[in-house]
Amino acid sequence: MTADSPENTKKLFKIKAASREAASGVYVIQPQGVKTPFKVYCEMLGGSGWTVFQRRTGNTLSFNRNWSAYKNGFGKPGMDQWLGLRKVFSLTKKPSIRWGLRVDLWDHEGGTAFAEYRDFRLANKKQAYKLTVGPYRGNAGDAIHGGSSDQDQSGFGFSTVDRDNDGCSPCIFGDIAEMECASSKGGGWWYSRCGSASLNGDYRASGDHLGWASGLHWPTWRGPAPYSANATRMMLRAL
Repeated sequence: MTADSPENTKKLFKIKAASREAASGVYVIQPQGVKTPFKVYCEMLGGSGWTVFQRRTGNTLSFNRNWSAYKNGFGKPGMDQWLGLRKVFSLTKKPSIRWGLRVDLWDHEGGTAFAEYRDFRLANKKQAYKLTVGPYRGNAGDAIHGGSSDQDQSGFGFSTVDRDNDGCSPCIFGDIAEMECASSKGGGWWYSRCGSASLNGDYRASGDHLGWASGLHWPTWRGPAPYSANATRMMLRAL
């Protein structure tokens, strides 16, 4: 099986099963119900094939994008990218298949951590691609559930600067009132009252964390003081 070859178009979750020797790389897939095949980067990790849908390694690709860009995707598989909400939805929508989410994090000092969630799924466009995740495991901490109902991002729709689904009306932080989390944090995310994780803000160099706004934040890992990660990766696979 050769990476990046149209004749090897397969359903994502069968790639590793079809060939235990399959290598990490770009593959063309066509989920059920999708008319046009598309490319994804598959990371063969720990005996499983993971599909990368978010990757950040620097500031060469801007994640400060609107709803249309986050829906359709931007960047390139195998490089920094956002695969696109509609493509991730097409992969996770079949109710008979359970999906897992893995988040990998790298700091500026050479450290790394991960968070995995069972029962990962996105709702449809009418529900703003609402995020659902189940139980957590890992060493990065459970930033998506956030430790409180005010910060739990599971159950919230996706927000961008031109599409607000964050639940703030407004959210109060000291003497600051926030109506739209995406305006202050940047990029797009499943914001829940502006709290907890956010990995699509503006990229920050080492030591440049700029308080709670913007950046690549996973506060249960490098907290409680704000810390913007050096690199991130988000992946999904069939359980």
